[in-house]
Amino acid sequence: MRRFGAWDPARSPYPGVMPATMRDVAALAGVSIKTVSRVVNAQPHIRPELAERVQAAIVQLGWTPNGSARTLRTGRTGVIAVGVADLRTPALATLTQALVSEIDRRGLQAAVEPLHHDPDRTTALLAARGRLFDGVALIGHVPAEAIQRLTPRDAVVLVDHEATERVDSVEPDAMEAAALAVRHVALMGRCRIALLGADRTPRTQHALTTALSVAGIAPVAIRDHVTSRRDGATLAAELLIADPMIDALLCGSDELALGALAALAARGIAVPDHVSVIGYGNLDDASFSTPSLTTIDPGTARLARTAIDLLAQRLAGTGGEEARRVLLPVDLIRRESTLGAGTNSATGAA
Repeated sequence: MRRFGAWDPARSPYPGVMPATMRDVAALAGVSIKTVSRVVNAQPHIRPELAERVQAAIVQLGWTPNGSARTLRTGRTGVIAVGVADLRTPALATLTQALVSEIDRRGLQAAVEPLHHDPDRTTALLAARGRLFDGVALIGHVPAEAIQRLTPRDAVVLVDHEATERVDSVEPDAMEAAALAVRHVALMGRCRIALLGADRTPRTQHALTTALSVAGIAPVAIRDHVTSRRDGATLAAELLIADPMIDALLCGSDELALGALAALAARGIAVPDHVSVIGYGNLDDASFSTPSLTTIDPGTARLARTAIDLLAQRLAGTGGEEARRVLLPVDLIRRESTLGAGTNSATGAA
């Protein structure tokens, strides 16, 4: 993590020359000092091209904003906390990295705090706002009791979490994701569909069962409370033994789907000839599995950018009086696990 307030001579492109200043950054970027300050403090309504020029100048000059001086001047620390329920979960780790990258892109510092689903840890993190952190982004499941005292005006955003009246939230559109997945397997003629780990969140479960109902399909099996690749492998095998006619597995995560693919391959069950498999998350591993995995891409970079936009607006006092819920579009990435061997990756609605 980058530290604020100290000049690192090793980063300077001009050995022996005085450290760069905000004025130098402004001159190199061709903007005002005020614009540099707005970019560094992640204030809203800055044109992307201006922000990119300022960030490029900061990198070229090796300038590091003085965090102590800024805190005294603005009452801000320049630090955004990213609280994540479980860093061992690949999808949450990927989203955490996207948030850290977005925070860094804005010239701020990220502090990643694993919460381990512990309400006390979450409460302590939120209590540090204003002292250690300017704002907090919470990823994954957040205990309700930890946020019950928050108000919409607080600089806290829930990312990929159920919406609440307490604070702002941003999430992928679960209904769109379910409709894309169900429509895709239905067009392939699949009608004996099992849901594996669809309870990733209550909205995911509801969205999938609703989409299947609209398509006139009743799931032949539902297996909840599963999260790991091992779970996916074990339950996929059990489902096919119990009902060999199952022709599609809709999985609540890529982790489950990758486990299912391994189990099916070990038992000589052809994918997608006998069973189609769809995951959720678009992990890197999904494009390198055999067969490659069709999946829903929730758009992690877009989620991160929107979440930090919401935080920046709260910090600027422009977020309004009510909690905002932002639903973002998703994409279906079609690969071999539904289209067959040799299929190139594609993005589409069906």
